[in-house]
This record gives sequence, C-alpha cells and structure tokens, in this order.
Amino acid sequence: MEVTDPDGTGAWYDVITFGAPADHHQAFKHGGLKRLMSKHRKYSSASYLQDQSSRARQLLSTVSQLQPHVFGLSEELLSVSSELNTARLQEALEPLTQQIGQLVHALKDELVKSALIAIHGQSSAHFSCSHVHSNGHFCDNSPTSDRLSLGQQEVHRRDEEYDEDEWDIAWANVATSLSCIIAMADRLKGQDLCPHKQQETPGSTASPSSSSWQEQLLPLVVTLRDCVREAVTKAQAAMTFVVLQHAVVLTVDQGPAQMVLRRHAVFSQAISALVCGFALKLYSSLDDHDFLQQLHTVGVLAQFESLLSIYGDEEGMLEDMEVGVADLSQVAFTVTEAETDREDDLLPTLRGTWYTFVVEMPLPAEMFRSLPQQLRDGCLIRVHPVVFNIGINQQQSVAERFGDTSLQDRLNHQNCERLRGYCETLRDSLPHLTCLQPLSNMLSSLDHCVASRKRKNVELLWTAAMVCRQVGGVRLTSCKSAKDRTAMSVTLEQCVLLRDRHTLRDFNTALDCMRRSRQSWGQMLSCYARSGFTVSGFDHSARPSTLSVSWMSLRRRHVYPVTVLLVTSHLLVLWLLLSLVTLLPKDQ
Repeated sequence: MEVTDPDGTGAWYDVITFGAPADHHQAFKHGGLKRLMSKHRKYSSASYLQDQSSRARQLLSTVSQLQPHVFGLSEELLSVSSELNTARLQEALEPLTQQIGQLVHALKDELVKSALIAIHGQSSAHFSCSHVHSNGHFCDNSPTSDRLSLGQQEVHRRDEEYDEDEWDIAWANVATSLSCIIAMADRLKGQDLCPHKQQETPGSTASPSSSSWQEQLLPLVVTLRDCVREAVTKAQAAMTFVVLQHAVVLTVDQGPAQMVLRRHAVFSQAISALVCGFALKLYSSLDDHDFLQQLHTVGVLAQFESLLSIYGDEEGMLEDMEVGVADLSQVAFTVTEAETDREDDLLPTLRGTWYTFVVEMPLPAEMFRSLPQQLRDGCLIRVHPVVFNIGINQQQSVAERFGDTSLQDRLNHQNCERLRGYCETLRDSLPHLTCLQPLSNMLSSLDHCVASRKRKNVELLWTAAMVCRQVGGVRLTSCKSAKDRTAMSVTLEQCVLLRDRHTLRDFNTALDCMRRSRQSWGQMLSCYARSGFTVSGFDHSARPSTLSVSWMSLRRRHVYPVTVLLVTSHLLVLWLLLSLVTLLPKDQ
C-alpha cells in the first residue's frame, strides 16, 4: 500500500499474506507436528534441543576455523622473533592474542562441558553393565571387572574418575600458555631496551641473537599448540556428540518417516513466505542505514500473525505452524551481487542442509555497492521468528467456551518472551537507534495483553504488529487459506496505519470501503476504482503492483440510499417484463 500525503511525501506498507504453513495432505487426525513430536520425544533417553544442536554446529565451525589461524599466527610469531624487532614482535603477538581470546570464549560454553560429562557417563554405564566376549557378543550385567581386559579396565577407571573440572582445566591451559608467551615477549622486549644489564649477567652475550629469541619462544609456542589441539579435539568430540544425538531424535525417536516429510512440507511453506517478506523489506530499506546496520549486527525479526482457531483441524494447523516458524531460526540470509540485471539473475537461491540453510539474495550492482561493507563481505543475516495467534471465527468461540485454549496461551507467552529478547539484544547492540525509545511501553502493553484472559483479544495482534514495525521487522499474516480472515486483518491494519501515521479522520468509512466486495483482492481493486481510489501500476522488476490511496476519496462517503436501490431493482424487473411483452408478438 502506497500512501501519498498532500505535501507530496509518501510511504510504502508491504502486505504479505499466505495460507497457514501446514501439511494438509496428511491431515490432522492425530494432531500437528508439535503434538506428534512431544509424544515421541519422551521416549528419547538422551536428547538435545534444537537450539542446542544449532549452537553445537556453530561451535564446531568456530573452533575449526580458529585452530588453523592460531597455528599460523604462532608460526608467524616465531618467524618474526628472528628479526629481533620489538615492534614487529608486538604486531605479531596482537592478532594471536585476539584469536586465542575468541577460541577460549567459544570453548567456555557450558554445552561443551555438559556434553563431555554425558559422553563419559554413557561410556561408564556401558562398561559397568556389559563386557565383550571373544566372539564379539555382549554379556550384560557383569558383576565383576576381572573379566575385562587390562585396556578396558583402564578406560573404565578413567571414565569413573572423570572430574567435572577437567574441561575447565583444558581450556584454561590455552589461556595460560598464551599468558606465558606474552610474559616471555615482554621480557625479551625488556632485554632489547636494556642491553647493558645483560652484560652484567655472567655467561650472557653482549646482544641477544635471533636464535636465543626463537629458542626461548619455541617451547612456549609448542605448549600452546598442544593445549589448543587437545582442547579443540575434546570440543569437537563433544559437539559432534550433541549433533548426532539430536539427529537421532529427529530421525528415530520422533517417529516414522512421515513425520519428517510433514516437517519438511511445513518448513518449505514457511521459508517461502519468509523469503518473499525479506526481499520486499530489503528493497524498500536500501536507503535506511540504521536498518542495514541492524541486519548484520542483530538480524531481522520475522513476525507471523496467525488467525487460526484452537478447534478441530485448525488446532493441528497451528501445531504445524509453530514448529515450522521455529525452524526458521536456523535460516540465514546473505546478500550477493547479481551478475546481470535480468530477472532470472535476481531470484533468490537456497543452499545448505537442514538447520544450515542460507538464502542468497542477489542485488543489482548499483544497489549492492551502496550496502555496508559487512553485508558486501557476505555477513550472515540471522532470522528471529515469532508467531502470535488469536482465533476470531465461530470455531474459536466454541473452543473458548467448551474447549481448551492452552495451546494459544502458551504460544503467545513464549513468543512474547522471544520478542522481548530480540528487542533487548537490539538495545544492547545498537543503543543509538531512535526506534528503541517507545519500545518499553509497547512491550509492557504486549505483556498485559498476553496476561489477560480476554476472549478474541485482537489487541494482542495490534500491539505485536506495532512492535514489529517499530524495529523494522517483516510481518506476515495468515489464516487457514489467507482469504476472509486474513483480508479482515489486513484491511484493519491498513486503516490503523492511515489513522495513526497519516491522520486519517473517517476511519469507519475507509474500513468499509476496503472491506467491500467480500474481501477478495481482485474484486477489491475494482471496488477501489469504482469508489474513487486510483490504482497505479508499478515496475514489477523493482516492486509489486501497489495501491495509491487518494486522500480526497477517503473523505467521501460512498453510501447508497435504500430507496435508490429499491427503485433500481423495480426498474430492472419492469424492463424485463416490457422486453417479454415486446418480443412475444414478434415471435407469433
């Protein structure tokens, strides 16, 4: 929707509507994904949550990238030490210190420690309850350890004696080794600044040699490498354990392959809508420096507004949608430069695997060069999805009176917390943004709406939409089929925007005009034309077709008197009768 003010200024308001992302083919006899997954998850003895698996993948990638950097920088430090130049030595030491700091920060994650404890716990339990015969078969419930080989007994003893502080010592050794290198470098620099003190020391040379610097740094660098190698190896084993355990839950413990197909079907619909919304938002915000900085610093917020009822099949649809929207948190965007300006080269592409999908958004060369350097370098733009649901149809009334609305209450409460977390992260990362000032009051109002037990509380959806637009998020509206209820919500939202941001006076008239022709978008365009609204086309390669809302037309009342309608209908009947009377004599 394009709104043009009398002074010539205007604003764009993108509207993305789509049907509820759900597997309608498999139907909802046994519920949706959330219910099916919860039934099977309780049978899993050792499982990790989705966000833990994602964090484990991220840690695996981080330590795998940092380890070769640390080794390369340590080699460079030894090479620079042969120059006997304190300035060059300090220049080589600074990046090594920075990389080690990032590595230690990654290794200190509590997920690594808990995974190592779980690994040793499973190994200890395995040896305590079974042993292996010479033919390769297991014998459970072995009461003694004398049947185990000496090697197995040693492994068993180490597993039982595993200390929870062992991992803390492993990553602390990395930091300690770096501290030793820094101390040695400071001492060498001190010797270089005070060579006369070396002459006073018995057995010292008149000036330090390159071999002496390297000889003193070499054992410390070797120790650092050994500590890094040991810590990285343990961290990789722990994170691989987490990823594999989560994969087992997804493929085995969660149920048959039909559940996996259901999840993929739901996810494909959700990511399609998300890509559409992000593309519209990116093209319309290329001149907004704060928004572009927000993309590569925090990520983009995607708010899904659902109007499904908590009754019958739509309850299963909402359970599907909840999982599908949550899976979008593993999706990232990256902006690339298109080879040409042809439409085929500007289409987004998808790469990666499950939980590591990356959507590449190509931009024309001129637009791409205007982006910040971080986005041009391929920085990943993280997605923070939230979904709020309020049922508004007759089935929702039945559910509120005789059914259970706990699914909707839980969903709104959880996503309210996620939305607050995103806003707090945005405030901590970019405190200078002007959009952050009214967020506290908006979030307080949203908390109040979530806590209230009001039936069909559409104020919750309005408040969540206000927060989303305030932080430059992507909004997507859906019901079962994205027709009647979705159109009611979209038209109301557009009129609220006109009233709050563009001083629309006759709210009800504008709303009635938008909702005429039974909320069908094709019929609504013709309704706008008949009512005085101007419908202007636009370049489809840049933006979709839009509506240009004339302010003068909004102030007119298009109300037809009942008497005129009655007279018109009677005249139509009279014309038909006269036509029959005229035609019958001719036929005779």
